Amino acid sequence: MKGELCILLIINSLLAGSGCSNKPQAAISQDELVRRTQELANAVASGDQGPWKKYFAEDCIYADEKGRHMDKAALVADITPLPEGYSGTIKVVKAESRIEDGVAILSYDMDETEIIYGQALKARYHEIDTWLPRNGEWQIVAAQAMRYYEDPAAGEAEAGKYKEYVGRYEAAPGKTITVSVEEGKLFFQRGDRPRQELVPEGGPIFFRTGVEGRILFRRGGAGKVEALIDRRNNEDVVWKKVS
Repeated sequence: MKGELCILLIINSLLAGSGCSNKPQAAISQDELVRRTQELANAVASGDQGPWKKYFAEDCIYADEKGRHMDKAALVADITPLPEGYSGTIKVVKAESRIEDGVAILSYDMDETEIIYGQALKARYHEIDTWLPRNGEWQIVAAQAMRYYEDPAAGEAEAGKYKEYVGRYEAAPGKTITVSVEEGKLFFQRGDRPRQELVPEGGPIFFRTGVEGRILFRRGGAGKVEALIDRRNNEDVVWKKVS
C-alpha cells in the first residue's frame, strides 16, 4: 500500500509540475458567450484579428456560409478590413445555449447591415458554435454558419409575353409542369401540387416566393419558347414544352 501511495504522490507531483491538473474548468454563462461572440462580430468590419485569435482554438474547424472549410490559420487570415467606401455592423440576436460540464453550444442569428458607397444592404445569418476548454480557457473548436434565403427584388413584368410561356412542359413521361396566366399573372404548377405564382425578376427569368432558385424560359432557333429551365444552385433541370 505504501508503495502504491508513493507512486500516486509522484504522478500527482509530475502533473502539477507540468501545469496539468484535474481542476474543473470554470463555468461559462450564455451572457458571456454572447458577449464574446459580439466581440468577434464587431471585429469583422475593421479586420481586427485579435478576438479571432483569442476565442478560436488552434484545432478549430470552421465552415462558413460560402461552403468554405477552414482551419484557424485560414479563418484568421480571412479577417481583413472592409474596402474603402464600405462599412458595416453585425448584431448577434436570438441566442440560445446548451451548457454542460466541459461543453457549451451557442446558437444565434446575426443581423448584418453593410453600407457600400452610401447604399445600405442587409443580410441574415445563423451560426452554431461549440466551445470547449482549451489550455484553461473556453474556446470555439467547431462552428458552422449559414445565410438565410431572401427573395430577390421583383422586376418589371413583361405581361405581353406571358401567353408565349403558357403550356405544358415535360421532363419525363407523365411528369409535367403547367404554366398558365390569370389576371395578368403567371403561374407554375407541377403535377397535382398547388400552383405558385412566378414573380418576374427580369426578362424571361422568374422566381417563386420563398423558394431558392430561378425559373427561366428558353427559346429555340425560330424564337419560340421550347423549354422551361428549373435552375437550382446553378444547375438546370430542363422541361421541354410539349403543348
